[in-house]
Amino acid sequence: MDYDIKDIALADAGRRRIDWAWAEMPVLRHLHERFTAQRPLQGLRVSGCLHITTETANLARVLKAGGADLLLCASNPLSTQDDVAASLVRDHDIPAFAVCGEDNDRYYRHIVAALSHRPRITLDDGADLVSELHKRGGEALDSVIGGTEETTTGVIRLRAMAHEGALKFPIIAVNDADTKHLFDNRYGTGQSTLDGILRATNILLAGRNFTVVGYGWCGRGIATRAHGHGAHVIVCEVDPVRALEATMDGHRVMPLEEAARLSDFIITATGDKHVIDQRHLAVMKDGCVIGNSGHFNVEINIPALQSMASERRRPRPHVDEYRLPDGRRIRLLAEGRLVNLAAAEGHPAAVMDMSFANQALCVAYLAQNRLDTAVHQVPRSIDQEVAQLKLAALGLTIDTLTDEQEGYLASWREGT
Repeated sequence: MDYDIKDIALADAGRRRIDWAWAEMPVLRHLHERFTAQRPLQGLRVSGCLHITTETANLARVLKAGGADLLLCASNPLSTQDDVAASLVRDHDIPAFAVCGEDNDRYYRHIVAALSHRPRITLDDGADLVSELHKRGGEALDSVIGGTEETTTGVIRLRAMAHEGALKFPIIAVNDADTKHLFDNRYGTGQSTLDGILRATNILLAGRNFTVVGYGWCGRGIATRAHGHGAHVIVCEVDPVRALEATMDGHRVMPLEEAARLSDFIITATGDKHVIDQRHLAVMKDGCVIGNSGHFNVEINIPALQSMASERRRPRPHVDEYRLPDGRRIRLLAEGRLVNLAAAEGHPAAVMDMSFANQALCVAYLAQNRLDTAVHQVPRSIDQEVAQLKLAALGLTIDTLTDEQEGYLASWREGT
């Protein structure tokens, strides 16, 4: 097997952690049984560019149980759990190309390895695999029947490709499923981002000014969890509706240049570039901690920070402290990459259970159906099935409509 990982000797630790997460993923366990029996992906080449974590490993187990010929590479240079990559190779016979801390050249060599697998279906987390595949073109692109995308950032990129007429095969936007973004983005990102910040800094949040830039589902989750720690939450937004929502959720709302003067922590979650820019860095208070929970390391203008600084040191793992000429210190977490994965372990398995159930079912759906070239929503039937399976796993039941109620909702004749 061709692979590139840090150390195969780490596999025992990886296997134990993968199995620990497996116990928290009952929907995937159910799909594993179904896929083992039905083999909906028999012989289908699948390449995934995903965060190589325990939860992803369990998605891989399900896809392989369904018959997929699977290869994985990392979707972020700092998110790989090296013991998990080792266990994928040794214990699950799944080629992995992922090393935590890999440089940019190695990162893209790993994506090329995933493309060399000649996938029929792609799985992406940020759209780097699909983007690179389209840039290279050729027969590898022509053989793809479809793909899935896990993240908000990736869906934004793919919709831009579709708008320009550049997209060459259908993509299912897994991120847009209710059982994905309402839970993974909100509860998963909220908990794991705070986990990463606390592991990296060990600074008390209670009583501090904590600014969240972007109030989408990820930002909502981060703000809620920060408030729960006793922080005074400030929200910065460009969308007036989301700004109103943040206000009515009890948070202060203001422009980032104003918030930067007050904040002890500033965390971005927008999917956009240079959200924290030089003008914000110039007015930050001494000791401000800045980090990113959006997908790419472009949300903070790191070159500007480096050019402004007179000194840089690393007082703790995952913390780079930049000293400005006037003596102020700005503390950057995880090199501006995903703080929840670089400084912690990413989302809890229980929410990734639903996200990756969507992934598995959408891959099977693509194998069985030919879609038009576009960015597609997750079929409602899949979204509902994932929710039903999760409720059943939690031991919960819900009401159903009577025939009379169904008829009433379908009619306009009965009024007051």
